[in-house]
Amino acid sequence: MNERFTVNTRSNRTFGRISKATAAAALSVAVLAPITAPAYAQPDTRPTAEAAAKNETRAASSANEPLLIGHRGAAGTAPENTVSAFKDARSSHADYFEIDVQLSADGVPFLFHDDTPARTTNVEDVFPGRENDPITSFTWAELQQLDAGSYFSDKFVGEKIPHFNDAAKIANNKIGVFIEIKSPVNSPGIEKVVADSLQNNRDWNRLLKNDQIEVLGFDPASNQRFAELAPDVPLQQLIGTVPDSATLAQIATYADHFGTSYRNLDAAGVARVKAAGMGIGVYTVNSTEAYDQMVALGVDRVTGDFPIQFSRHERGQKPFPQNTGVQIADSINDVPGNDLQPETGEHVILQNTTNRTIDVSGYIIRDAANTQLTVGNGYVLAPGAQLRVYTGPGTNRADAYYNNGTANVLNNGGDSIALWTGNGNLQDTFAN
Repeated sequence: MNERFTVNTRSNRTFGRISKATAAAALSVAVLAPITAPAYAQPDTRPTAEAAAKNETRAASSANEPLLIGHRGAAGTAPENTVSAFKDARSSHADYFEIDVQLSADGVPFLFHDDTPARTTNVEDVFPGRENDPITSFTWAELQQLDAGSYFSDKFVGEKIPHFNDAAKIANNKIGVFIEIKSPVNSPGIEKVVADSLQNNRDWNRLLKNDQIEVLGFDPASNQRFAELAPDVPLQQLIGTVPDSATLAQIATYADHFGTSYRNLDAAGVARVKAAGMGIGVYTVNSTEAYDQMVALGVDRVTGDFPIQFSRHERGQKPFPQNTGVQIADSINDVPGNDLQPETGEHVILQNTTNRTIDVSGYIIRDAANTQLTVGNGYVLAPGAQLRVYTGPGTNRADAYYNNGTANVLNNGGDSIALWTGNGNLQDTFAN
């Protein structure tokens, strides 16, 4: 008889796991062919339920709050996949933080998300001309010369790319690690490196024995290789949308859990995953409205860039205790015509929700990729007033500020953005 996955409250982190061997026998699957993941899509809109309805939803679901996972550590409040981000996650009361592991050119496992160093390092200064080279083409010694923090803010200048084992040293008995095997085709043999580390490294093995480890990835062939090497380590298959029941049944022969984009998930998808005997998680949730929506659907784990935000939300506290009264009212990602057209291109709407005037000069709007829009000097919002902050060119007015950007910032298929004061206080987040 198969042991089915059961949802537990967060105070009890022991999870039942499907028997992979039994599932395989039940399906009479002799050889597993690689599964082609559907293309990632992100159509959705911000939840619009009234406050009373949201409170009712939370009250009904509070008995089974999902596990909280900090995405790339806590990528909303610190540089992703860095020691600072892991420490932020550890102090947030999250259950896990997620990391991305790859192999350097000389075989050292390191933590980095992108396929190239261009977006999150100063590679153009240290290794001119190698900005778009594969990150795995750099040796460990070369990787250690890069600054992986200053792209986020000056507060993190000098932050290094971590070694894989650094994450295990930061985790403790209150927070575990989700290990995503990133772009395995670029890191041949990485599955064995991770499996061996979990068994042989003291810090990883401690977490493994405490059931504080889960391995995940988008590549089905890589996941199957890892399952063969370490069949007792919980494994999660990531796909951007929930596939049909037959595909889920095949996934359940090697994976314990299934992870997908929250933007594409509905009740039918949750039901299909749970019927296959797997737990279900969602990524990357960055607003309390979306979090409540996922709780109502019955997901088992929520991954987000701002774990402290959801931790406070769960405890009935203000998610943004430093908020001065300005919130993100809306984000107009996909406008008719060109996103950067003069005067009417893509933009974010800020609103003063108080009965006093608020100076928003220097406020920063940062998206999930850390692309930024800023508010210019001299912008003061009257009570209830709105300010539209545009990416492209236009004529500045009392209710509109134009950044004169030459590349679009907002993802037309849906985006997550955060509002910060000029001195680094988080004010609000928004997702659509």
